[in-house]
Amino acid sequence: MTLSASLPIGLFDSGVGGLTVFKAVRDLLPRETLVYLGDTARVPYGVKSKDTIVKYTLGAAEKLREQNIKALIIACNTATSAALPTLREYLGSIPVIGVIDPGAEAAVRVSENKKIAVIGTEATIRAKAYQKAIARISPGTRVVSRACTLFVPLAEEGWLSGEATEKICEKYLGDIFADADAPDTLLLGCTHFPLLIPALRKVVGEKVKIVDSAKATALRARDALEAANLLAWEKSAPDRFFTTDNPERFARTGKLFLEGKLDEVELIDI
Repeated sequence: MTLSASLPIGLFDSGVGGLTVFKAVRDLLPRETLVYLGDTARVPYGVKSKDTIVKYTLGAAEKLREQNIKALIIACNTATSAALPTLREYLGSIPVIGVIDPGAEAAVRVSENKKIAVIGTEATIRAKAYQKAIARISPGTRVVSRACTLFVPLAEEGWLSGEATEKICEKYLGDIFADADAPDTLLLGCTHFPLLIPALRKVVGEKVKIVDSAKATALRARDALEAANLLAWEKSAPDRFFTTDNPERFARTGKLFLEGKLDEVELIDI
């Protein structure tokens, strides 16, 4: 397949969380046509084995390749940590951008005391993907990591604030940020987690820098497309949304992430 600038960019996540990346890419590259696939039938990926995650991710990548994409953004930390090298080999000449390295670089850049807390799904934390990326970029930086499994369903349900959500955030993170030697940066290692920033702020305080990888990933995608001479000159078609289960729920929840209307979502099987 010959890649051209007019082709769409594909984005994939286990659910709706990757829409935070979709929005960042759309804001930065408004002339690009985007195709988003959320595998909501199998969410959450974070508690599944690496082999299962790779299998699901390859299926999603093939569906997006059928849409003649010119690049793939893995808008999912769990899938990036488990399947990025496999996907790059599988898709060949199609650029594949993950969310972990851009997020790690952004966190290292803003941390002043070189102490970073990383939160993510069980699979992402178990794989030590962010820990390894940060160690590679800044060997002297100390990393504290924690799996926050309940944050994904909270975001999917739209429970973004309130007493119950704040208590769950406190349960997960209260001890990390309780002392004077606490990290000065919180890296959100899951694309669902930015929706919970108001609740997280109540726990970590105003001085802690909160980093999500969406904007950094959008910048990395722009650089990759520019290097390959694949940046679009004009939008060639409307953006499209696919999901593997319950399009109505996807559209309803997706509005929280995109801060607006999400009309048509197509149901597919992978």
